[in-house]
Amino acid sequence: QVQLAESGGGLVQAGGSLRLSCAASGRTFSNYAMGWFRQAPGKERELVAAISRSEISRYYADSVKGRFTISRDNAKSTVNLQMNSLKPEDTAVYYCASALSSQPPRSAGGYDAWGQGTQVTVSS
Repeated sequence: QVQLAESGGGLVQAGGSLRLSCAASGRTFSNYAMGWFRQAPGKERELVAAISRSEISRYYADSVKGRFTISRDNAKSTVNLQMNSLKPEDTAVYYCASALSSQPPRSAGGYDAWGQGTQVTVSS
């Protein structure tokens, strides 16, 4: 199983940007599709963005399309989430997750490893 560690969260004003990174170790990173999820207090964990292991396919939730960009570097075993034009409703704990498949699953149950999460807080 791959081990995942997120970094890059923090406090930012509305309209600002943050870049989250997730470092993977333990297995061949290029075998895994990757996803970024978020969970706000009292809400279910939701898929924000995902990327196939070959980078050919990307998925974005409607709420972040045009503002967030997911990318990966298989040589460095990292996946990143660039978040621009942040809104207070983007406030949540953000998790990266891996799935041993070519295409990223759309549900949390399809992922087999998770990071510990990183807090993103957007002030109005």
